[in-house]
Amino acid sequence: MDMQSDFDRILFFEHARKTAETTYAKNPLDADNLTRWGGALLELSQFQSVPDSKKMIQDAISKLEEALQVNSTRHDTLWCLGNAHTSHAFLIPDQDEAKVYFEKATRYFEQAVTEDPGNELYAKSLEVAAKAPEIHVEIHKSGLGQQVAAAGPSSSSGGMKGSKKKKTSDLKYDIFGWIILAVGIVAWVGFAKTHMPPPPPPPR
Repeated sequence: MDMQSDFDRILFFEHARKTAETTYAKNPLDADNLTRWGGALLELSQFQSVPDSKKMIQDAISKLEEALQVNSTRHDTLWCLGNAHTSHAFLIPDQDEAKVYFEKATRYFEQAVTEDPGNELYAKSLEVAAKAPEIHVEIHKSGLGQQVAAAGPSSSSGGMKGSKKKKTSDLKYDIFGWIILAVGIVAWVGFAKTHMPPPPPPPR
């Protein structure tokens, strides 16, 4: 079931976020840990209301930029920053303002490709980044952006009794899913699993 799968992802990345926070307290200059932290925040931002999502993405960008201060050529950090700026841009209705974030994203994707030229995912992300402004225009022109904003928090808030509310919430998931697929961040789940300790088993 999709909702179960979403719930599992939230648990997984929430565990990753907490683990990264604990590790940071011991070693604030661990670029690998900072990248995991930023990536976990980026994933968790998908399940928030739009204002909370923006805050979480900004927090992710801050952690990823901190990682680059430690290691400025780390390609997975550069790639995550490209995704973070793309995600932020899609949440901004104003085309000119969003364009600034899309341009930043493209620069980070270009740097990631330069640092790891054989990486197909980075190359694909860069290719799709060129189309992102066009996708943004379509989403906001059709009014879907406003409906996403109106959807508020995801189904975890428990306010899903009315079918209209459920439809709006499902729509939010569809749009976010499409955007995330468009920028290639779906592979982040696989990337995270190879970089993070597994969450503790559920209590019996």
